[in-house]
Amino acid sequence: MNTKYIDLINQSFYFPQEEFKLNEKNLEFHGIDLIGLVEEYGAPLKFTYLPQISNNINRAKRWFDTAIKKHKYKGKYHYCYCTKSSHFKHVLNEALKNDIHIETSSAFDIDIVESLKAEGKITNKTYVISNGFKRDQYISNIAKLINNGHKNCIPIIDNYEEIDLLSKEIKGKFNIGIRIASEEEPKFEFYTSRLGIGYKNILPFYRSQIKENKKVKLKMLHFFINTGIRDNAYYWNELAKCLKVYTSLKRICPSLDSLNIGGGFPIKNSLAFDFDYEYMVDEILNQIQLVCEEEEVEVPNIFTEFGSFTVGESGGAIYEVLYQKQQNDREKWNMINSSFITTLPDTWAINKRFVMLPINRWNDSYERVLLGGLTCDSDDYYNSEQHMNAIYLPKYNKEKPLYIGFFNIGAYQETIGGFGGLQHCLIPSPKHILIDRDEDGNITTELFSEQQKSEDLLKILGYDK
Repeated sequence: MNTKYIDLINQSFYFPQEEFKLNEKNLEFHGIDLIGLVEEYGAPLKFTYLPQISNNINRAKRWFDTAIKKHKYKGKYHYCYCTKSSHFKHVLNEALKNDIHIETSSAFDIDIVESLKAEGKITNKTYVISNGFKRDQYISNIAKLINNGHKNCIPIIDNYEEIDLLSKEIKGKFNIGIRIASEEEPKFEFYTSRLGIGYKNILPFYRSQIKENKKVKLKMLHFFINTGIRDNAYYWNELAKCLKVYTSLKRICPSLDSLNIGGGFPIKNSLAFDFDYEYMVDEILNQIQLVCEEEEVEVPNIFTEFGSFTVGESGGAIYEVLYQKQQNDREKWNMINSSFITTLPDTWAINKRFVMLPINRWNDSYERVLLGGLTCDSDDYYNSEQHMNAIYLPKYNKEKPLYIGFFNIGAYQETIGGFGGLQHCLIPSPKHILIDRDEDGNITTELFSEQQKSEDLLKILGYDK
């Protein structure tokens, strides 16, 4: 009988896959010896595989380049990184190796831009697309950036007051964009996004505040929906509505030359993941070109703001199974040596799935289990009730350590989890490793941060005074 864990995977999925391969009985990720990583640094640990950031950026650039050539599309394509996905310097340094641009969402983002400019990683030619609801400090920081010569900083107008607020602090003329308040899928608790200006209000807004305003020039229309870019009727319908607004606006606003289609490319969340990125890029450009030709307006330059797609597939976490609890005749709980709530907050906050695989013992027999974290909180778990598929892992054996990995976790988890701050039940944040390749292609590792110590948490709590 085929009772080994490797047999289960081979029966369920195409395996090995591009990033996942087996080295005898242990898992490799992009050629990284994961069990060797555990032996060197211990577990729990998190890691960032930096080359994957550049890999995904260049994949997207190739897809757009191919589609532009195929359709003889006359606009240009600009790849922006959505910084809120991960603000870490090592992420920005890697991403900016690839001639990309930046999307910001808050005042402190602009401070990061200033720091990167000082180091020569960003220049005045780099587009800085400033999204989000703009409070006083954000307005001031945007104005300072533009006043110091960064004319390619384009604030995206989110509400009716922002043009006046920006005009008071920015010297001379400046470019702006307008964000469309998209209509959400019926399953959402609200009908229209709180961000941006409604479809029907954009043309009146342009006529009343922008058309005769000699200080501002409208360059960009911004379109984004919460569910991201998907091949379904909802996405194509919202894109069509956006293009109707764009062409109507273009007729009365010659300076408008760019369409920002936001972000939302999905990333791999299981070994069965299947998404035709190349088809989606091709069809998006095709739809834009068809509508513009029909309405007899020039096609726009295309901007995207890929966050999770840029950084998500670079991240991973490795835990050790500490113990197994048999809670009833059917449920076995494998307890990990960390917490899902603190290290993978999206698993409990929005029921997000990640690729989960054992690191070792692939040649052992398997069992169905639930996974539990260390906090004394009933929501600190990851199992088949919270997710679509049951979890199977090599059978627990207290004499044979079992390590499990969660992959493609590189977006949002550190900031939502409060990197370096307090953690639920004071379970410490694990150490974080940066993984890169040298000029010869050899893997290198570097300790970015140690596991939190008691002193770190007690200091935050005020016990060191």
